[in-house]
Amino acid sequence: MSTPKDYVLEVEDLGVSFDGFKAVDGFNFYLDANTVHVIIGPNGAGKTTVLDLICGKTKATSGSVKFKGKEMRGMREYRIVRAGIGRKFQNPSIYENLTVLENLEISHPAGRGIFGCLLFRRTPAIQQQIESTAAQIGLQDKLDTEAGILSHGQKQWLEIGMLLMQEPEIIMLDEPVAGMSVRERIETAALIRRISANRSVIVIEHDMEFVREIADRVTVMHLGQILSEGSMEKVSADPKVIEVYIGH
Repeated sequence: MSTPKDYVLEVEDLGVSFDGFKAVDGFNFYLDANTVHVIIGPNGAGKTTVLDLICGKTKATSGSVKFKGKEMRGMREYRIVRAGIGRKFQNPSIYENLTVLENLEISHPAGRGIFGCLLFRRTPAIQQQIESTAAQIGLQDKLDTEAGILSHGQKQWLEIGMLLMQEPEIIMLDEPVAGMSVRERIETAALIRRISANRSVIVIEHDMEFVREIADRVTVMHLGQILSEGSMEKVSADPKVIEVYIGH
């Protein structure tokens, strides 16, 4: 059993209200290192809002978000990214007119800021990182391919690769297999398991078979709060979860 000091991310009593409506209310979430933690629940449960609060896209009205013991709440989004928390949204956000190699290259932290862009050079170390990342996401044979002609799944993998170039300690993925083929879902599950070997991954997903393949731990949300938490076997057998989510 982990103790609080072992958690890479500690979210306590997190909440946000929009015009009096509590979209997230008293949310507590603890993330172990090198694990895949999946958040599931019906539409409108507050899952994506939780990720928005963690990455700073939405400002919390209550609670705490601590990454390795340091408070993140109130920090600007780019500072949270630089601290080591990366976020991928549901729709892939890549540069379609650039090659796979160029997309990975411009994601490297050395190119940050005006002077970073002006002085950036693809060193042998950066080239090696690009090639290693491309192999990890299964696009090693597509480095010279324009991103716009990749399949939907490959575009999703490329964006994950762009996050990996920044070497985050936590990656958050919002419905990563939406719109994918069966083969792409299988490969994405394998990719997530690979990248969780040395970092933590938070995933929002509706595909229950996919969740069973990847999840070390599952949190079920309903109406902005936690309904159940534990292994996939535990939560899928919870009568409350069956009633409000799985059963429908």
